[in-house]
Amino acid sequence: MKPNLIPSSLCALFAAASANLFAAEAAPDFAARTAAARAANATTEAIASGPFTPTWDSLKTYETPEWFRDAKFGIWAHWGPQCQPEMGDWYARKLYEATTTDKKTGEVHTNLINQFHVARYGPTSKFGFKDVINTWEAERWDPVKLMALYKNAGAKYFMALANHHDNFDLWDSKYQPWNSTVLGPKKDLIAGWEKAARAQGLRFAVSVHASHAWNWYETSQGADGDSQLTAADGKGKWWNGLDPQDLYAQSHPVGNANWEWTYKPAATANDPRSPDAAYINKFYNRTIDLINRYNPDAVYFDDTVLPLDPISDVGRKIAAHYYNRSLAKHGQVEAVIYGKHLDDTQKHSLVYDIERGKAPDILPRPWQTDTCIGDWHYRRSIYENHSYKKSGDVIRMLADIVSKNGNLMLNIPLRGDGTPDPDEVQVLKEIGDWMDVNSQAIYATRPWKVYGDGPSVTATQEKGHFDGLKDVGVFTGLDVRYTVSKDGRTLYAIALGAPSDELKLTSLGTKAGLLDRDILKLEQLGAKSIRWTQTNDALVISPTPTAGTPSAVVFKISLK
Repeated sequence: MKPNLIPSSLCALFAAASANLFAAEAAPDFAARTAAARAANATTEAIASGPFTPTWDSLKTYETPEWFRDAKFGIWAHWGPQCQPEMGDWYARKLYEATTTDKKTGEVHTNLINQFHVARYGPTSKFGFKDVINTWEAERWDPVKLMALYKNAGAKYFMALANHHDNFDLWDSKYQPWNSTVLGPKKDLIAGWEKAARAQGLRFAVSVHASHAWNWYETSQGADGDSQLTAADGKGKWWNGLDPQDLYAQSHPVGNANWEWTYKPAATANDPRSPDAAYINKFYNRTIDLINRYNPDAVYFDDTVLPLDPISDVGRKIAAHYYNRSLAKHGQVEAVIYGKHLDDTQKHSLVYDIERGKAPDILPRPWQTDTCIGDWHYRRSIYENHSYKKSGDVIRMLADIVSKNGNLMLNIPLRGDGTPDPDEVQVLKEIGDWMDVNSQAIYATRPWKVYGDGPSVTATQEKGHFDGLKDVGVFTGLDVRYTVSKDGRTLYAIALGAPSDELKLTSLGTKAGLLDRDILKLEQLGAKSIRWTQTNDALVISPTPTAGTPSAVVFKISLK
C-alpha cells in the first residue's frame, strides 16, 4: 500500500492542530501514577514458594498439562497501539527510521512507514510513538463478540497481547504508568479479554514481549526522534506528569544500531547493549503482576529461551513462580510457558515454540507453531489486496502440525478500532465449518507411529523458525497426516486436499507392520458411504466426492 502522502503545508497545519489538541494539563492521576510506579519498582515481587526453583535442573521436572495437549488450536489477538496506524508490524520502531538497508544486498531504501508517519502526524521529534498511543481509542472493541467468533472457529484457547516491544502494558499495571487504563482506550484490556475467554470456556493465555524495549527503541535516538524526552519536558503537553523514559527506556547510549534478538552478556558493567538492573527489575515486577492478577493458563515470551536470558535469571524466576503458583492452585502444574530456540534441557522445562515454522517430524514432547494469516500487527494493505492466508492453507497446516505432536496458535490481527475485517471473519468462518465436521481428528488426539504418507513425506521439508511453512501451499490430496485417539482405538487419516483418485496409504498396508490391530470400520467424515480394501502394500480408499473443494478430507479408521 502506498502511504497517504499529504502536502507539506497541510501536514504542518495538521501537526499544529494536533499539538493544540493534545497540549493540555495532565490528567489528574498522571503524576500520581508515575510516583506510585516508581515507589513500587523500588521493591521486588516475591517468588511463590514450592518445589520449583530458578534453575534448569529444577524446571526440567515440568510436565506439559493435558489441557494443552488436547486443545491443539488457539487464536491470538496480537493487538495494541501499533495497530492504530494500520501499517503493519514494528510500527513503533520503524516510524523513526527514514531509510532501511537490505541485509542481503546492502541497498538503502526509503522507509515507507516513516514516510507515512511524517505525512500523517508530523515530524517524529514532535509526534512520536507516545503520541500515537494517545490517538488509539479501540472504540469498537467487543471482547464478548470476538470470543464467540473465535470459539465458533474451533479455538480451544485464546491469547491476548499483554505488551509488545513498544513497552506499553495493556492492563492496569502498577509498575508501568504507560498502560491502557491511563492512556489510549483507558480500559483494562487484559481483564476484558480474560473475562470473555473464561465465559466461553476457553483457556486464557497472554503474550509478553517487552523485555526488548531497551534495544528495540534505539532507532528513536537522535535528532529526529523524541526518545530523549524526560518528565521535565512535559510541561504544557498532554502527557504532563508522565515520563517518556518509562516508555522508551532510552536514557543510555546506543548499544547496537542494527539490534540483535539475543542479548549478549555485557563486556563491561556499563555496556549499553545490556539493560541495567532497574530495567530488568521493572520487567520482572510487571510480569509477576500480570500473572498474579489474571491467572493465565499460558504465558508466551517472545524471546530466545526466556526473557533477558542469558544476562539475567529473571526469566527462570518468573517460570518458577508461575509453576509453583499453578501447583498450589490446582494440585498439579496446569501452566504453560512457551520458549524459542531451546536446547534439550530447556525443551523439558518449557513448551517449545517455533515461530512461523514447524517440526520436520514427530517431536517427543508437545510443541507449538505460532503464525499469522497476515502481518503480526494489522496491515490494511493485506486486506485491500485480499492476500491473507487462505482457510484451506491454515487447515492443512493445522493437520500437519498436530500429526507431529504440535499445536497451532493463529494470530488474527485486529484493526486499531478493535475489529476484524470482513476477510478475516470469512477465514474464521471457513475454518469453523471444517472443524464442525472434522474436529474429532484434531482435538484430544496424539501423534501416531508415523506422521504421514504421500509425496510430502519423502520430499525434503522446510523446518525451523520462519522457514517451515513454505510447503503448505503445495500439499495435495495425496498427502496424508495421521492422528490417533488417546486410547489408540481410532486412527485418523487426513488427506491434505481432495483426493482425485484412489488413495493408497502405504503405512497401513500389512507389509508395513505398523497397524497392529484389525480394522473394524472405515468412514469418511461428512460422507455417507465409502469403499476400501487393505492389501499387502497399502490401505486403498476410494473417497466419496463432496460438494465444493474440501480443504482436507478425514478418514476415520476404527480398530479392534
